[in-house]
Amino acid sequence: MSSIFEGFLSTPEAMDAFGARSFVDAMLRFEAALARAQAASGLIPEAEAQSIIGTCKVELFDVDRIVRDSAHSGSLAIPLVSMLKETVGLFNPAAVAHVHRGCTSQDTIDSAMAMVSQGALALIEADVRTSVDALVQLALDHADTPMLARTLTQPASVTSFGLKCVGWAAPLVRSLRRLRVAGQRALKLQLGGAVGTLAGMNGKADAIITIMARDLGLTRPMACWHTQRDEWVGLGCELGLLAGSLGKIARDVVLMSQFEVAELAEPVEQGRGGPTNMPHKHNPVASMVALAAAQRAPQRVAALLAAMPQEHERALGAWQAELAEWPLLLMAVHGSARAMAGALPRLRLDPARMLANLDAMRVSAGRETADTWFDPALATQAGVLARAQLAQLRAMAR
Repeated sequence: MSSIFEGFLSTPEAMDAFGARSFVDAMLRFEAALARAQAASGLIPEAEAQSIIGTCKVELFDVDRIVRDSAHSGSLAIPLVSMLKETVGLFNPAAVAHVHRGCTSQDTIDSAMAMVSQGALALIEADVRTSVDALVQLALDHADTPMLARTLTQPASVTSFGLKCVGWAAPLVRSLRRLRVAGQRALKLQLGGAVGTLAGMNGKADAIITIMARDLGLTRPMACWHTQRDEWVGLGCELGLLAGSLGKIARDVVLMSQFEVAELAEPVEQGRGGPTNMPHKHNPVASMVALAAAQRAPQRVAALLAAMPQEHERALGAWQAELAEWPLLLMAVHGSARAMAGALPRLRLDPARMLANLDAMRVSAGRETADTWFDPALATQAGVLARAQLAQLRAMAR
């Protein structure tokens, strides 16, 4: 699910979450929860359920073989269930008939994807909160710090660095709120059986779904969502918006850190951002990662949207394409969130240079224009706005 270039554009945690071992482990957790719920509802014998549950341990399985065999079978779940039955049969042959009962491969894979995505989403949210906290503190500290505002990339008038930080933070706060809602809707159990009717559950499906959702920490679905991808793709769209908002911050940081502007700089770390042949140069690596994510995320989101028209009760090709795109989106977004969470709390700013750039415009603009548009005192009004908007953001963040 990744390439050599994913390493510096994502994070080890996100890459591990969607790695083969983690995903197979999530599928086995689903199979164990299925057996546990079916036993609790009286569909299968308790002894056979315990044999299945005891075998659903990832260390007992050849993960690489499952991945290899999936290319032949067309599904990760088919070789996994086959290997699970084979292993269960070694200890309790009577339990083999109850493995994966009434279930289909998409149930296992969609539920596993929801589980690993839940962990990845928690990582993203934690890093975005770190960025929000850093920006709020910068806004408080520099509510009245004057600087040039730029429109169409050109000097326009006076703002404050604090108000700029509020403008960076606000979309992140809104994203966190929307992600919480979208995640609750999308990260839900999938259980429908072959065509969504749960015919193999002998009328006990409702109890089984309730037990499984609670066991796996997923939302209880209203119905099978095999080809109803709206809420799932809706979460993907929210992640795309977040990548764009983080990229906007990165773009501004890059522009303000150019030598000719020199108002900001990313933190300097040994071995990070320093070219091999130009010791005077420091590359804004965190912003680079966020900008790369902002370039890549729209393509991933577009692929999810394109995969939504799916055939009848189960899709051929579109769902499989979605599976391949989804991890790449979350890995890119977490790379962006982690990069900015590392840079923003230690952002180096130069208020004196901000004022010097402003004074240079005052000199070049002529007295009348300078007094109207480039008076540093105008930052006071920007500071009033910054503090008022900060109060609103804090209320939203509760």
